[in-house]
Amino acid sequence: MQAEDQETPVEFIAASAWQTTLFLGVVTVILGLIVSFHPSGSLNVIAVLLGILMIISGIFHLVRVFDGAEEHRVWLGIAGLLYIVLGVVLIRHLHLTVAIIGLLVGLTWIVQGLSGLIGGVAGSREGRGWWIFFGIVSLIAGIVVVSDPISSVTVLAVLLGIWFIVMGLFEVIAAFIIRRAVSASPAQRFAGEEAAAQLPGPPARFTGASPWTARTSRFRRPCPMGLRRRLPRPSQTR
Repeated sequence: MQAEDQETPVEFIAASAWQTTLFLGVVTVILGLIVSFHPSGSLNVIAVLLGILMIISGIFHLVRVFDGAEEHRVWLGIAGLLYIVLGVVLIRHLHLTVAIIGLLVGLTWIVQGLSGLIGGVAGSREGRGWWIFFGIVSLIAGIVVVSDPISSVTVLAVLLGIWFIVMGLFEVIAAFIIRRAVSASPAQRFAGEEAAAQLPGPPARFTGASPWTARTSRFRRPCPMGLRRRLPRPSQTR
């Protein structure tokens, strides 16, 4: 009974896996709900975090200025000051930060669309139609986002929140599937061990003559050569 109650390392890892998957799924769903219902606030939080990251990077560059081993301390100091100023501007002007994020997303999609169009038209690889279609869609989406970055980024934030909700629900379902498989695996293993114990063992290896052959071998006598020759063959008796 003690051996059956002990968990194997695989079962322990599987049990931890479904709990971790369930936790990540719930967190993803909650994050998706927040982003979907409050897209502007979510974008402002992202803008503030981006500004804080720029300030921390600027402070790090300024600290490196006081290191005597650095060769480009002047450029590090200038870059550190620029990072700090840019971070403060991003935090104080959140709409500007959101617009910059939208512009970056739009420009990225435009570049991807152009590269897809060029690769689909000039290339001779398989799937040219899909590359051209992807390039056109990406180019149109990039132009739309660049033309109105704030509104476009807000819509993208809502779509991103819906995507988070869907992915979180899939993770929750996967966690319960893993839990069901983990709870069923010990019972199946114990049933397999009991069935294997009830099966008959392998037959003993034949090592010698059986008692019957040993008993009848004593009554065997060699047949004389003349009698063996006189015996008719089966074909002759017919």
